[in-house]
Amino acid sequence: MEERDNKKNELFSTSVKAGKRTYFFDVKLTRSNDYFLTISERKKVFNKQNGKFEVEKHRIFLYQEDFEGFINALNDTLGYINNHDVDED
Repeated sequence: MEERDNKKNELFSTSVKAGKRTYFFDVKLTRSNDYFLTISERKKVFNKQNGKFEVEKHRIFLYQEDFEGFINALNDTLGYINNHDVDED
């Protein structure tokens, strides 16, 4: 039942494939009709114990009241990366 409710509250979803990793961006609604964003990473990893590939998942929940601070920090971080060479530091 929870999974069905989760899908019903999903308003937008997109993904980015990056080699063995896939990033998912999902916009959903809380019970009080506020937006939140889940950023998920899924990647294939080799399990040496059983000799099989498995999917490892990581998820961040970002709530609407934190969007501005998150975006500002992300922009600052990307700006730093774009304006500095690795050899400079």
